[in-house]
Amino acid sequence: MKKIKLSLALQILVGLILGIIVGGLFYGNPAVEWYLKPIGDIFIRLIKMIVVPIVFSSLVVGIAGTGDIKQVGRLGGKTLLYFEVVTTIAIVIGLLIANVVHPGTGINMQSLTTSSIDSYVNTAETVSHHSFADTFINIVPTNIFESLAKGDMLSVIFFSVMFGLGIAAIGEKGKPVIKIAQGTADAMFWVTNQIMKTAPFGVFALIGVTVSKFGLSSLIPLGKLVITTYGSMIIFILVVLGLIAKLVGTSIFSIMKILKNELILAYSTASSETVLPKIMEKMEKFGCPKAIATFVVPTGYSFNLDGSTLYQAIAALFIAQLYGINLSISAQINLVIVLMLTSKGIAGVPGVSFVVLLATLGSVGIPVEGLAFIAGIDRILDMARTAVNVLGNSLAVVVISKWEGKYNSIKAKEYLESIEKAA
Repeated sequence: MKKIKLSLALQILVGLILGIIVGGLFYGNPAVEWYLKPIGDIFIRLIKMIVVPIVFSSLVVGIAGTGDIKQVGRLGGKTLLYFEVVTTIAIVIGLLIANVVHPGTGINMQSLTTSSIDSYVNTAETVSHHSFADTFINIVPTNIFESLAKGDMLSVIFFSVMFGLGIAAIGEKGKPVIKIAQGTADAMFWVTNQIMKTAPFGVFALIGVTVSKFGLSSLIPLGKLVITTYGSMIIFILVVLGLIAKLVGTSIFSIMKILKNELILAYSTASSETVLPKIMEKMEKFGCPKAIATFVVPTGYSFNLDGSTLYQAIAALFIAQLYGINLSISAQINLVIVLMLTSKGIAGVPGVSFVVLLATLGSVGIPVEGLAFIAGIDRILDMARTAVNVLGNSLAVVVISKWEGKYNSIKAKEYLESIEKAA
């Protein structure tokens, strides 16, 4: 009898479905959280454990191989420019769709249940005092070991780039260090592959706890917001990311095909970190240079949150419409500017989209208390925006590689064909 072997994507999907079923059957039962939450937490911690070592070692190897400070500076400038343009487009699209669909109009606020947002308030107060200049100042670490311990990705990236350039500058003396860094990266990618085998259990636990706490019934009163958000994400992927992919000689569907495991996992766990190592690995196989893949992906986690900024624009107008507040064009332009600034450099903050909204809504006269109405379903919305963030960052690697004239389309085609054959 032939043994049935499920792909990782199918295993994760099965874990997701079983988690929804268990959460739905035992809705409101604290035993679900008691038994399942530790499993989900352990999976997330396993991923967090490997992210920093992989980013550091891979960047050191990639940058040391480049060895040109002008080239690295040009790469950084192009990357940040691209990120700013695409995230601004995402905000504008979110506002346009929310103005057309009006997801918050006609909803009886009495029919909505509120959830506590206290856990986000203190963080939001910190973010509200977080200027655009602070983001760039904080990139430079005062103590790299502290930054490594905290998982402060921007500081880790900055140090890794400088360290890689230093190794390249000393020539032969630096080669043993490069070998150590390469060995570390290879070992950590092996660890990543082992951890990924536990992903279906992590997904089952995380989604089971979520559904058991909030229940699927919590989606009904806010169904219009959920449909608007998911619809906007699909439009953004097909139109904006699809057009960008076509301009650089690839297809957004090709990228989705090679990242199907990662997209399902990111969606299920609502965590971009769970797939960061595999994205860097796969984009390198998809014809992008190692130096570019290992720089663009982790940087994008702070500066290129397409799904998050799109959602923030929709959620802001949803709450305004809920309270019957008619935002003028100038107020919406102000909202775009504020979101552009506050959404940068705080990706490591839990519930980042919620925190950014708390920090910015007051600046355009929208009651921040309105976030309590959508806090209960934020996890469902977070799943969609996380998947879009992952896809946007993956495409960014191809864009920057093409812009630098280093994209290997033949290697990309061969890798895609190998994926299709394996399927």
